Amino acid sequence: MARKIAEQLADTLAGSGVERIYAVTGDSLNEVNEAIRKNKSIKWIHVRHEEVGAYAAGAEAQLTGKLACCAGSSGPGHVHLINGLYDAHRSEAPVIAIASTMPTNEFGTKYFQETDTIKLFDDCSYYNEIVTTAQQFPRMMQAALQTAISQRGVSVIGLPGDIAKASVADCDTPIFTYPNAPIITPSQNDLQKLADLLNSTERITLFCGMGCKDAHRELVLLSDILKAPVAYTFKSKMEIQYDNPNEVGMTGLLGMPSGYYSMHEADVLLMLGTDFPYSAFLPSDVKVIQIDIKASRLGRRTKLEMGLLGDIKSTLQALLPLLKSKNTDSFLQKQLKRYANVKKALSSYIENKGKPNLIHPEYVMSVVNKVAASNAVFTVDTGMTCVWGARYLEATKERSMIGSFNHGSMANAMPQSLGAALACPDREVVALCGDGGISMLLGDMQTIVQYKLPVRIIVFNNRALGMVKLEMEVDGLPDWQTDMMNPDFAKVAEAMGYTAFTITDPEQVEPVLTEAFKVDGPVLVNVMTDPNALAMPPVVNYEEMVGFAQSMYRLMMNGRSEEVLATIDSNYKHIKEVL
Repeated sequence: MARKIAEQLADTLAGSGVERIYAVTGDSLNEVNEAIRKNKSIKWIHVRHEEVGAYAAGAEAQLTGKLACCAGSSGPGHVHLINGLYDAHRSEAPVIAIASTMPTNEFGTKYFQETDTIKLFDDCSYYNEIVTTAQQFPRMMQAALQTAISQRGVSVIGLPGDIAKASVADCDTPIFTYPNAPIITPSQNDLQKLADLLNSTERITLFCGMGCKDAHRELVLLSDILKAPVAYTFKSKMEIQYDNPNEVGMTGLLGMPSGYYSMHEADVLLMLGTDFPYSAFLPSDVKVIQIDIKASRLGRRTKLEMGLLGDIKSTLQALLPLLKSKNTDSFLQKQLKRYANVKKALSSYIENKGKPNLIHPEYVMSVVNKVAASNAVFTVDTGMTCVWGARYLEATKERSMIGSFNHGSMANAMPQSLGAALACPDREVVALCGDGGISMLLGDMQTIVQYKLPVRIIVFNNRALGMVKLEMEVDGLPDWQTDMMNPDFAKVAEAMGYTAFTITDPEQVEPVLTEAFKVDGPVLVNVMTDPNALAMPPVVNYEEMVGFAQSMYRLMMNGRSEEVLATIDSNYKHIKEVL
């Protein structure tokens, strides 16, 4: 019996190191499903929603650095992939998506479930083509795989159902990929110019992103030679913070004053491997030098003194011998002292645990940090959960953190924990979810149980869309349509087969979380946190202060004075600092 294109697809994926495909089967995708069933080297992971499958594949690719795969059937099936693929693409995760589609002889007839996959996926992929003949398939597949792994992003193959069941055609194209990790450094002349500038400058700050993840030793040595404080992005926190005596925390919306001011009080800011998107937090009166592996990123966030192309590890190895050790560390010590004061202020929210049903989320996150394994993988929902994770989770050499850091989508943590648990079965996986996030894709909690994955889901249940609420208040608007009427998440989880807990009293937090983290299997902890807990950025401008005051006034005028008092009571230290 002739071998089918679907079987060739399965063999090609397996030969390229793909271990599983996240998908919901159906009609045009059924041949692929059957091919995966017969293939012993790749598994089909049956998710409830294709968006979850795309998130899971993205998480797997980020953690392993290898190709991961997701798929969707005709029309609505592959349309559901969009959000997760955007996130994977912007996270530089090598993911290949199989967008199964209608028969080729129906193209252009407005057939049932017809979509234009080229238009649909063009903005969230580097490679995006649709197969129309058996002869095309192996070459397209090779190109898609090679593009995803070399450019670090998404490739999409549109696969009509009739092509999937067609017989394989002869082709000389290889079915394997060619991974590469080139060494790229600036020219010797440019490195010397950079060294001369750094050697002649006293106040230098390093601002680091995920491009530094393989250069930790070189980064710490650079900081020591230059006596430079090290600030970093949220996405790179786990890679930069550990064993780093000169780290001063993050900047940005989730950051700290120490990270912010160390950058703004410097004479030179050296940006290493970061495409930090919030230009408002970057200084405008400081000499900025940016080094990045992608030339397109140089200078697109701020004006540069120098923009250099290179991978961070190789570039620092070439730069370090050209540098002279600084004789004074007064600038560094000033920033480290400020950082110590910031951490002391943050600890006050841990000491005050909150009240029944109004538990301080800061305290909850600090306990999660305490009881989680030293090699834990944390997935964090976008919103307030990100804030608490940024400020209270501590890095070790082995911990990882994944979130929708660039795409900023809701409901990413639980789906990403699914992919993380399958990709890293020897590591503890903790999904840190908001109640809004867990509600959005609630059905795939069942997938975690179905595959017996020991994921720890912690729900920060503040009965509100907390970050949106804060954004409205800062803009001077009374929060409206941000309240959540939630189910009992613990009972929902129990019905699905989880071990589940609900925490309503601050004194329960540590003992219950300690017990939950010992459970052998999926577990969910529903924590009733304070909906009025605020997350203030490192610097608050006058307009934001006025907006917040206007919002509080409007709430009072609308008969919601109790909420105003509760907000002030929960955040009096933040408000005092702002005023």
